[in-house]
Formats: sequence, C-alpha cells, structure tokens
Amino acid sequence: MKAIRRVAFFGSPDFAVPTLDALCSSTYRPALVVSQPPRPAGRGRREEPTAVALCASEHGIEVWQPLKVRDSSFLAAFEALSFDLAVVVAFGQIFPKALLGMPRRGCVNLHASLLPRHRGAAPVQAAIAAGDRVTGVTTMLMEAGLDTGPILLQRSTTIGEDEDAPSLAGRLAVLGAALVLETVAGLEDGTLHPVPQDGALATLAPRLAKRDGFVEWSLDAISIWRRVRAFRPWPGSTTLCGGEPLKLLEVRPLERTRAGAAPPGTLLGLADGCVAVAAGAGTTLGLARVQRPGRRAIGAEEFLRAERLVPGRIEFTTPVSEV
Repeated sequence: MKAIRRVAFFGSPDFAVPTLDALCSSTYRPALVVSQPPRPAGRGRREEPTAVALCASEHGIEVWQPLKVRDSSFLAAFEALSFDLAVVVAFGQIFPKALLGMPRRGCVNLHASLLPRHRGAAPVQAAIAAGDRVTGVTTMLMEAGLDTGPILLQRSTTIGEDEDAPSLAGRLAVLGAALVLETVAGLEDGTLHPVPQDGALATLAPRLAKRDGFVEWSLDAISIWRRVRAFRPWPGSTTLCGGEPLKLLEVRPLERTRAGAAPPGTLLGLADGCVAVAAGAGTTLGLARVQRPGRRAIGAEEFLRAERLVPGRIEFTTPVSEV
C-alpha cells in the first residue's frame, strides 16, 4: 500500500496542539496547516491567532486561515496540492463533501469521546455533565454526517470524581495525539479496518450556549455539581442571588445537610464551610467559592458576611434571560 507522505492538518484550539506537535515530530509532518481566522479575544478585543496557527508557525509550517473552507477558491487551492491524508482535530468548520473527497486516503478526525456517545461540539462537557465514569478519544474516517463516520481506533480513560472540563480536555488531548499517530500508521500499513458506528447508541453534545450555564435549582445537588465542573470556564455557572447575578466557582453536594421540604434555592445557612442551598429532590448544594460580576472571588463565610441574606428564604433563583 502506498505510503502516506503528504499530510494536511486542520485544527484551531489548544486541544488540537498536542496532535500537531506529535505529527511534526513524526514521519507524518504536515505540509500545510489550516486553522480558523484570527478572532477578537480578551478585554481589548484584539484579534489573536488560534493556538494551532501559533504552533504551526513555531514549526515553520505554512498556515492557511480561510473564512470558509467551502469557498471555491479555497477548495481549488487545496485540491491542487494533492494530499494523501487530512488530519482534523477540533477545526471548527463543517467540511463540504467536495473537501472530504480530496485527500487520497480521506480525512481522519479525532473526537473527544467514545463514539457514538456524545457526537457534536461539546463532548467533554457532555461527559462530565452526564456523570459518565469513563470517556475517551476516537479516530474515525469523516463523512458528511455529524461525527457519524466509521471508527478506526479508540482509547478510554476514567473521569476523576472532581475533574472539570479543562482538566479532562487536557488529558484527552494528549491521549488523542498518540492515538492519531497510531491511526495514521495503521492506515499506511493497511492494518486498520473501519467499523461502522451503531447509530442507535448515539447521544448528542451540541455546542454550548450561555443559557446552559444558568443554574437550575430544581436539579439535585449532584447534577448541579457536575454541571458546574462541566461548564468551567465557559459558559460558567450563574445564578441569581438577591436578584443579582452570582457566579458559582466551586461547589459540592452536602450529604450531611438535608434540605428536606425546603423549596429549591432556599438559603439554609453555613455548613461544612459552604453556603448551604436547597436543591431538587431534597438535596443540598454547598457553595465554596462564588463571585459577583466585577468583584474578586470569595469564600462562603466572607460571602455571607457581605450579603444581606435571610436563612429560610428563597435567595437563589434561575436566571430567565441574559445576565
């Protein structure tokens, strides 16, 4: 079988950098890197290149940053370079069918879940929010559907009890980089045989919106705790306290403090070093660190001293609009 020599890499965020680094240190060094255009970032809203674009420049690799990969000008220029394979990691744009068919050996995608579970843009967050004990990474051959392509290889890892999205994503990025190298080598020597996904087992992990970070006090404490960890750092977890926004930075279920019949959102006082708040199903959530917009993060005792809140009253509510 013909060797894989001309590789193109498509990727944008930090998650894709370990794979690009690994490819650059292998015999599959990309001849071209394609990334998203610079976007405004930070308080100054200055345009900044993606993490992948910066990494490619450090390796001395040419970077293309098309606004849309479906544009005819990009497609024509890419096709003219006659690639053997495209490796795609969190690129951020949907591939048109024409692009999928251009590399001689197809397009290999690294996805941060054990497909077909958590197809979509936010698989890491979805796994934590769902309470999954195990997740992993998958390489697949891309096709027109959303993460529906046949599976090439998978590797699993356990999710730590207190692990949040940045921590898990970092571990999966490293695990995925090694898996991509193994996948490309297997395609080259013909030892890999794609296996179709079972669509009946598929779950979806759509792109997150700011609304996903609004704390739903009707959920039980464990579910809220998982969502706080899953949605860190964005969209974060926001409640209304005394009618004003409050970010929940660190929380945990309080097993020894039962809310009983208290309505969700009721302030129960101070317990185990946390602000105790009634959640759904008679459970209690402890708020260990919180932050008002524009202010520094503070602990439970300092928060209660600074706020005029009444134990036994519903002080915490779910936002109904942008906050």
